[in-house]
Amino acid sequence: MQKTHFIAGLFGLAMAFSSGCSGSGTEKLPILGSREPVEKEVDGKIVTDTIYHQIPDFQLLNQDSVRISSQLFDNSVYIADFFFTSCPSICPIMQRNLLEVYNEYKGDPRVKFLSHSLDFKHDSPAVLKAYAQKLGVTNDQWQFVTGTKAEIYGLADSYMVYAKEDSNVPGGFDHSGYFLLVDKDKHIRGAYDGTDKAQVELLRSDLEILLKANE
Repeated sequence: MQKTHFIAGLFGLAMAFSSGCSGSGTEKLPILGSREPVEKEVDGKIVTDTIYHQIPDFQLLNQDSVRISSQLFDNSVYIADFFFTSCPSICPIMQRNLLEVYNEYKGDPRVKFLSHSLDFKHDSPAVLKAYAQKLGVTNDQWQFVTGTKAEIYGLADSYMVYAKEDSNVPGGFDHSGYFLLVDKDKHIRGAYDGTDKAQVELLRSDLEILLKANE
C-alpha cells in the first residue's frame, strides 16, 4: 500500500483531518494552508486583513484533449485528487469512493470533480478517457487531467499533498490518497482519506456545509 502524507511545514496541516472529522456539526469549515496578515487602508483607517492560501491558476489537458483552466472551477465547489490509471494499490479504492459522491451530485452545477494524473508519460488524454468511461463517468462534471511533470507536481504542492516518482513502490509513484475539498475562491476547506469510507462520509457532510454557505 502506498504511503499517505501531507507536505510538512505548511500551516494548518494538523487541521487537515480535524476540518471534517470532528463531528461537531459546525456550520463553518476552516481554511487550510498558510495565511498572511496584510495591512490596508479602509475609510482612512489602517486595518489588518488576511490573505489565505489558494490553488493557483493552471491550464491542463483533459480526457477530451481539451486544454482547461482553473477558470472552469470559478464559482464552484470542487473535489480534487491525485492518481494514475495503472495504480495497483490505493487509486482504484479512491476513485470508486469518489464515484459514489459524483453519482450523488451528478447534474448539480454547484459541484465539480478534478483528478490529476501523476503519470505524465503514460496517461494521455485517450488513456484518461477510457479510464473515465470504464469508471462510469458520463459527463464533464468530473475532469481527468494531465500535464507536464512540473505542472502536476507543482499543483500537488499547492494542494498540500505528497507525490513523487519512486521505483521502489508498486506502480512507480508514491502519493497521498486524499480528497481535497476546495471552495469557490480556491481555498482548501478539508482533506479526507479517500480510502476510508468514514472519511468519505465526512467529506459528504462538509460538502453540504460548504454548499449551504454559498447559498
